[in-house]
Amino acid sequence: MKRREPLTPDLTPIIDVVFLILIFFMVSSTFKKEELALLLTLPDVKSEAQQIKKEDINIELGKNEVALKGKKVTFGELDISFANVTDKQKAINVRIDKDVTYERVVKLLDLLNKHGLNNLALENRKDISK
Repeated sequence: MKRREPLTPDLTPIIDVVFLILIFFMVSSTFKKEELALLLTLPDVKSEAQQIKKEDINIELGKNEVALKGKKVTFGELDISFANVTDKQKAINVRIDKDVTYERVVKLLDLLNKHGLNNLALENRKDISK
């Protein structure tokens, strides 16, 4: 009499397919770890208002205009004014309108960075509900 062997599927092709799928996903996936690098807790708007000193640099950035210390200027005039700043640790208070495009904000930040002015404070609207 002949002995019967149990029927089992050949696993080699299945393992090959699983490894091919695994390699495909590893090669085609993009891992964006830098987006998840910082888990930030953003500051609350209801915090104490910082006292603005007269010698601070105050910049207002509107949709179409820029103002430095209460006077309307252009980005070229801002560049000249920032070049003349001797104290690089001087506080810079920036007020940005909510409708300003990101491009204009980046242009201002690049201008500040170009001249080494990094002591920056972004102001926001005070809490009205108090």
